[in-house]
Amino acid sequence: MKIQHLSVDDAVASLGSSQQGLSSGEVVRRQREFGANRVEEVVRESRVLRFLKEFTNFFALILWLAAALAFTAEWVDPGQGMVKIGYAVVAVIVVSGLFSFWQEFRVERTLAALRDLLPQQVEVLRDGKVARLGADQLVPGDIVVLEQGNNIPADCRLVEAFDVRVNNATVTGESLSKLRTAEPSEKDEIINAENILLAGTSMMSGEARAVVFATGMHTEFGKIAHLTQTARAATSPLREQIAHLSRVIGILAIAIGLAFFAISRMIGVPFWEGFIFAIGIIVAMVPEGLLPTLTLALVLATQRMAKRNVLIRYLPSVETLGSATVICTDKTGTLTQNRMTVRRLWLGDHLDSFPNPGVGEDVSVRYRPFFLTARLCHDLREGEHAGRPVLLGDPMEIALVETAQRFLSVLPDCKKLDEIPFDVSRMRLSTVHSTPDGPVLFCKGAPEMVLPICSRILTDGQVQPFDPQLRTKVREAHEVMATQGLRVIAMSYRPLDGEWQRAQVEADLIFAGLAGLEDPPRPEVPEALRKCREAGIAVIMVTGDHPYTARAIGREIGLVRSNDPLMISGDKLRALTDTQLQLALDAPEVLFARVGADQKRRIVEALKKKHHVVAVTGDGVNDAPALKSAHIGIAMGIAGTDVAKEAADMVLLDDNFASIVNAIEEGRAVFSNIRKFLTYILAHNVPELLPYLAFSLFAIPLALTPIQILSIDMGTDSLTALGLGVEKPDPRIMQRPPRSQHQRLFDWSLALRAYLFLGMIEAAIAMAAFFYVLYGGSWHYGQPLNIHNPLYLRGTTACLSAIVVLQIVNVFLCRSSTRSIFSTGVLGNPLIWGGVLIEIAVIVLIDYTPLGNLIFVTSPIGPNVWLFVVPFAVAMLIAEEVRKMIVRRRPIKNSG
Repeated sequence: MKIQHLSVDDAVASLGSSQQGLSSGEVVRRQREFGANRVEEVVRESRVLRFLKEFTNFFALILWLAAALAFTAEWVDPGQGMVKIGYAVVAVIVVSGLFSFWQEFRVERTLAALRDLLPQQVEVLRDGKVARLGADQLVPGDIVVLEQGNNIPADCRLVEAFDVRVNNATVTGESLSKLRTAEPSEKDEIINAENILLAGTSMMSGEARAVVFATGMHTEFGKIAHLTQTARAATSPLREQIAHLSRVIGILAIAIGLAFFAISRMIGVPFWEGFIFAIGIIVAMVPEGLLPTLTLALVLATQRMAKRNVLIRYLPSVETLGSATVICTDKTGTLTQNRMTVRRLWLGDHLDSFPNPGVGEDVSVRYRPFFLTARLCHDLREGEHAGRPVLLGDPMEIALVETAQRFLSVLPDCKKLDEIPFDVSRMRLSTVHSTPDGPVLFCKGAPEMVLPICSRILTDGQVQPFDPQLRTKVREAHEVMATQGLRVIAMSYRPLDGEWQRAQVEADLIFAGLAGLEDPPRPEVPEALRKCREAGIAVIMVTGDHPYTARAIGREIGLVRSNDPLMISGDKLRALTDTQLQLALDAPEVLFARVGADQKRRIVEALKKKHHVVAVTGDGVNDAPALKSAHIGIAMGIAGTDVAKEAADMVLLDDNFASIVNAIEEGRAVFSNIRKFLTYILAHNVPELLPYLAFSLFAIPLALTPIQILSIDMGTDSLTALGLGVEKPDPRIMQRPPRSQHQRLFDWSLALRAYLFLGMIEAAIAMAAFFYVLYGGSWHYGQPLNIHNPLYLRGTTACLSAIVVLQIVNVFLCRSSTRSIFSTGVLGNPLIWGGVLIEIAVIVLIDYTPLGNLIFVTSPIGPNVWLFVVPFAVAMLIAEEVRKMIVRRRPIKNSG
């Protein structure tokens, strides 16, 4: 018989297992036989093909064309040095392609490694104890423990089920959740059987135990190869923007090259000289290392964030973080420590602090149903940590159980018979247990949801009618505890007859008391909120707790500073139109309390309509719509469900609000760093281009050859540009407003600074060094110079060396567009200093070694040339310092 047709006991026995799970020895044997519980990835494009594509991108095609033209020119007119240019351009293509492929490979491996920080975990029963293991360790016969929000790790047959509903969309395409039970099914197809849970689907509600009968590629999920976990990150808008910029520069390079080739022919420049000139312009203007540097900057940013407890699931999230304008955050576990402790009890008709001497042992007798409710009505599981038994689940429920255990010295054997699970609309949990006195319903939840279904009250061990006077006292006690920032839970119960109707069981309950639990705020949250205020980022608390509790915690952490913040409850939110909600969000301080997950998504949508860039936190299944709707969905790594984590763009490994602020800081730094190295790269294009313009328009000897340009782009400046890409965040980066979503990476301010300021200064100094050598050798304007003339070789070497010296100065100037070099310093970035040392070593080899002279067509220059350049380099530094000083005196404008 098929496993879905069998009874629970027969199904477990058919897999050689038991209700206590498999033994450790049997698990090892089955792992050898069945392998890891993994689904093979969809076949991707081969690595060889991806490697070859690195040599056929837009930039590479332009350079291949330049190399082909150089080799053609050498073939037609030998001895003009074009073959060296051809080989140099091919070398650039190869080096750039290898570097790009290496970067893409690193991205692939880094993202895989980061995701491995958070493998799907599952609770499994082995040797009679619950252990938390990676899902890949499951074998057929394992008994798994599942609850709302879990992804199903393998194909399983239900053994126990309490209100289990699953979403089978990843397998069947059906979006509606389906009810599942442990009873035998008459369905012949496993995919439709009511007692089967399929790998890759999600548990939307309830709790269950199930026995695994298929793993890995043997699951239905594996058979259809519908791999939800292999979704690749979307192409980053920022990367698309840089690719567009690169195409524009490439097209301009070709257009300018052809235009000036035509001009050179019209003014009588020999064909091959004009040809060299055109190739030089193309090579000078193509930013070969731009895309690899961008990729590395994003990857290193994700690694830095991981060290700060933020796991980035998709690279585009790194850049989007920098423009976040509002954070919608949960309270419990994010703003607070999620370490619940019972502080106050309301029993009978009076409020007591807890623990205190006034709460005596007789309380456990008079109010035994209260403590039984706290002890039995929960969704906790028993597990093991460091060899000791522990409870796993909601910290609030753990605190209630531990409190109850202090007063219940002996607990009778009470088996759970049924459960009506908690959800945001009911805001209560009910369980039915067998007791020595018969079945009893225990119910706990939000007081406003429990009190209306209670008709009696327990007072001093006696049950009496719940009259209006007592109800008023209970509500007053609730308000007192809530205003103290305590989370208040109401306890109730009801003895049942031998049979009961599940739909009507939550009625005519006996109110047993209130428990006020404290969840202390995280100590680092107030400072994080202060940073958000300085950074122009609004923070909105969205919680399921009572409004008074939300306000008290908000005031304690500094989120609420006014006397009368706008408080919107779930009921009030339902009554608001979309327009009214958008207007309400204009309030300087607004908090949402007692809201459901559907309302959370509505809040996110309203903020988006107000043109905010929204980050939202969540941990439950019902939070997934809000996480997907937000620009940045942030799931909790500890308390979060698998469904929430898959819907999110990033995961907080420590569930800490302060980590969100750290991530925003890093996100802003990424955008800023890319602008830094873009400024640095574009600045040296001007001194590379100007010699060709002077050569074409004024008949001045060409001050820089194409091969020397390549030595700058791919040799001396590469590592220093990477150094700028990994700069630490500016200390004041969180004191500025968020950048606008529409802000261009390459805008007028960057273009003016790179091209018309820094670039023109470098170009003027480089040409000055060239003329210094020429006039020092008695050259006069109009005098032709052969490309092999020693004076000409020293002149081009001086121009090349001047650009390198100026770029060494420039890399420190580009560390900030506003802060003085005396503020940023010259230390603190080892990669920049490594690049500077390599830059110096390379230019020395180019200038003073026979091999360098031969390859790059250079000649040794005297110390006087270096001494000539140094004062100009200092002048460049002073000019940039003056510009920065002027900029700093301007008021900061909100670009958001």
